[in-house]
Amino acid sequence: MCYSTALRKGKEFIEGKLEQPLQTSFKVSEDFKPYYHLNGFTHQHLQIIKMDDIASSYFASWGLVPDWAKNNPEAFRKKSNTLNARGETIFEKKSYSKSTLDKRCLILADGFFEPNHQNGKPIPHFCYQPSATHPNGDLFMYAGLYNELDDHQYTTTILTIEANDFFAEIHNKKKRMPLVLDANYYLDWLDDSLSAPMVNELIATGFTSQAFKAHPVSRDLYKKGIDTNQPYIVEAVEKGTLF
Repeated sequence: MCYSTALRKGKEFIEGKLEQPLQTSFKVSEDFKPYYHLNGFTHQHLQIIKMDDIASSYFASWGLVPDWAKNNPEAFRKKSNTLNARGETIFEKKSYSKSTLDKRCLILADGFFEPNHQNGKPIPHFCYQPSATHPNGDLFMYAGLYNELDDHQYTTTILTIEANDFFAEIHNKKKRMPLVLDANYYLDWLDDSLSAPMVNELIATGFTSQAFKAHPVSRDLYKKGIDTNQPYIVEAVEKGTLF
């Protein structure tokens, strides 16, 4: 599962980073501001890239609202948690089945938070992809689905899959992980000609080959009334990394 995420990179960096894999001159939403922690249960906005416009990012409220719930999104969200969609069953779920073929998206991020349970106590861990130029975390993309409300506002969900060996150690209770796509599959995921079997194949094989790291962070992440959209929330509370 993935209920908390980060996107610390600025507009110019993101635009430059995505031009090559998307093969286009890419533009980020004008009002975008980087963040250290976004809690999905507040339904704030993620940055998504849609199938019908791969040259731009759009704001999308986290928590997909399907067509049949458009008239009352708030009531739908009180009853249904659509922050994540299980990749193995998206064609079977009423909330996601319509979006799976014609409203797939990429969701921008450079880190996310997962609980590691120790002696029955969840310890939040920040997970990121280090690179030679960005050891504290490079830009990556979640595979996602989106939907458009009648007022041209977007909602979105992050796909999750069974955890690999690395994330099974971190998210050691639910043993799930967000589907972070390999950059080689960005355009494939946005291809409007994909059949259902092709989508399922991408879900099964498309996870990034770039290694992740993770370290424990402040338990402030789980406390109410604290502004956790601050640089300290991604910093290790112990020297070095555990994973």
